[in-house]
Amino acid sequence: MTIYNQFCKSIIFVGFLANTFLYADQQIEVLEIKTSSSYEVSKKLPGELLPFQQSKIAFEITGRIKSISVDIGDKVNQGDILAKLDDSEINANLEQAVAKLDLAEQVLKRFEDLKQKGFISNQEFDNAKSEYLVAKSQVKFFEVKKAQTVLKAPYDGFIQNRFVDEGTVINGSNPILEILDSNRVEAHVSIPENLIDSLKISKQYSFLIGEEKVTGRLKRLAPMSTSGSNSRLAIFEFNKFFVPGSLIDLVLKISRNEKGFWLPINSLSQSEQGLWSVYSISGDEKSTVERDLVQVLHFENNYAYVSGTLKDGDLVVKGGLSKIIEGQTLK
Repeated sequence: MTIYNQFCKSIIFVGFLANTFLYADQQIEVLEIKTSSSYEVSKKLPGELLPFQQSKIAFEITGRIKSISVDIGDKVNQGDILAKLDDSEINANLEQAVAKLDLAEQVLKRFEDLKQKGFISNQEFDNAKSEYLVAKSQVKFFEVKKAQTVLKAPYDGFIQNRFVDEGTVINGSNPILEILDSNRVEAHVSIPENLIDSLKISKQYSFLIGEEKVTGRLKRLAPMSTSGSNSRLAIFEFNKFFVPGSLIDLVLKISRNEKGFWLPINSLSQSEQGLWSVYSISGDEKSTVERDLVQVLHFENNYAYVSGTLKDGDLVVKGGLSKIIEGQTLK
């Protein structure tokens, strides 16, 4: 039951005070009470948008950087060539290995023919076959090494950092570039212990990114928050891309099972002992203004959710004391 489910209506009364002074016609707006068994509280929890994937990428082998074809801020697609190592030595080794493989293959074919004719022993044939297999593995080895001189984008993304320049000699542990996923982001939100049970995996939740309202799906709950508190880290995913690093607010709707009703704040007047006063119109013939005490359970925007003795159908004066006073009779 929200504040927007209140039914408002205006009634024109002719008012008299203490039966002495005649009041001019005045339009008094009243609200018809509609009780509810519960109300919702909106709670904002801050979080951060992070890329779904973020990687510092490096070559797998030692070498001198021949070229880097991207820079910070560039958009790249999966498989794009980002950088190359000098491959001249590897190319020379590969050519030599290919030549040895060609020779070993020719020898093996000749030995196969000789073996069939009984001119060589099985041992001689096995030695030739072994040399062929070794030569073949060497070619494969240098082909892999040549492929490792090329650094490719592992996924679609943006270049976040560039750590080295062309001509730098690096080993396999030196990061060359940092790349951020450009297709998906996650929201990381720390959830207090008392709210964890209100979250459900795979359920959609509301978020605010600045003034923009978006929805995200709860992907998982980490065992505990990185802060070391009793809170847990909730990770949400979205069906569209947002700029990583942006702040985001998770808007939780928490249901409270307490009977009451919504009233505009301007219908309330502060009373004693933490209670508040409202003015209602009695249902008798004289339509007398009566004062009722209520307890405020929750404020939201310009409304308050209150509990008290008023019931469904009772009429409450909107504006309170600014519109009318206790004991006034209305026609």
